[in-house]
Amino acid sequence: MTWRYAHTVEVPVYFDCAATTPIDPRVRDRVIQFLDSEFGNPGSRTHDFGLRARKEVEAARDRIAAAASAGRGEVIFTSGATESNNLAILGLAEHGRTSGKRHLVSTAIEHHAVLEPLRYLTERGFELTLVPPNPGGYLEASAIRDAVRSDTLLVSVMHANNETGVVNPIDQIASLLTNSDAFFHVDAAQTFGRDIPGVRNPRVDLISISGHKIHAPKGIGALIARRRNGHRPPISPIMHGGGQELGLRPGTLPSHLIAGFGLAVELAIAEAGERAAACLRMRSKLLETLREFKPIYHGYPDRSMPHVLNFSLPGFDADEVIEPLQPFVAISTGSACTTQSITCSHVLGAMGYDADDVAGATRWSWCHLTPEPNWDEIATALRKLSASASPTPVVMHGGKASQRGATG
Repeated sequence: MTWRYAHTVEVPVYFDCAATTPIDPRVRDRVIQFLDSEFGNPGSRTHDFGLRARKEVEAARDRIAAAASAGRGEVIFTSGATESNNLAILGLAEHGRTSGKRHLVSTAIEHHAVLEPLRYLTERGFELTLVPPNPGGYLEASAIRDAVRSDTLLVSVMHANNETGVVNPIDQIASLLTNSDAFFHVDAAQTFGRDIPGVRNPRVDLISISGHKIHAPKGIGALIARRRNGHRPPISPIMHGGGQELGLRPGTLPSHLIAGFGLAVELAIAEAGERAAACLRMRSKLLETLREFKPIYHGYPDRSMPHVLNFSLPGFDADEVIEPLQPFVAISTGSACTTQSITCSHVLGAMGYDADDVAGATRWSWCHLTPEPNWDEIATALRKLSASASPTPVVMHGGKASQRGATG
């Protein structure tokens, strides 16, 4: 059965699924079950209410572990990918201090949930190397390898970028780290349950995931801490107060959120092919609609996830594009997590785009639940926008136009 989220009033079609996804009705029903009738504390072991909650938590742990080819004891529940990133990065700091490994490697296009914990450590004696992407928006595996030193504690590379949707070669990077004992962390918030093989490489030690990116509720996620040679990554807790989750994440487990998360992962894996096909159909129609407007695509489209497209229309800033489209589609100017303080995208800047391209960038992201918008209305709105503008010359740099991605 194909689900669609319901419109109760006349609203624009939601095209911001890279920020968060609508909850799957089947997941919602599971959440309500464990919020309402099965409300026991999974830490209570003396009665059936607690035992049933514990059984559901462990079933969800198994589903998540299987999706990453990990063991159930390697899944640590958190509030989401941001907390998972912090636990992975800050949790390794004490080991870095005692072992003398104080070098960190990451990339210039990471989410702030990775960059800020890394910079926090640099203020406390660690050294950070940020590897830039190539003009297509992805990291060259060899560039990551070349940045690693004998004193490198951690390599952290996102699986897919949250602004451009461009996927990084995690398998290749993992292979090139075979001879290094540095821990390899992957922020898979945008890909877990979608790009299934990427996080299954046994050389990936730490994986951050988030439920609300795959149709589960907000407020639940996990850190997968995979054993290497029988040893779990030496993470120290960053919060204290209980023995839950191997002592790494104290607090009563939200069994209703975990139940929904586990089901969402199970459905994502089972329906991955169907979902990807639906997203590709939507992508094809969006590209067809945009063709006449000659957009500048940010990042190589053939390296991008099927449900994300980032582009600018020459001569217009993002707000000028979004305003006439608001009755029809809800889109984003970039990362939803940084819209409180609107700044130029550090991702597009690292890719080499000029200020005009960055200022004009909009991100369109959808999912298999997204109803099809009225493409004719979108095209008409963009034609009116184009007609209202005076021609803008293309700025040339070294004999080449400023755009770095493919043009429509």
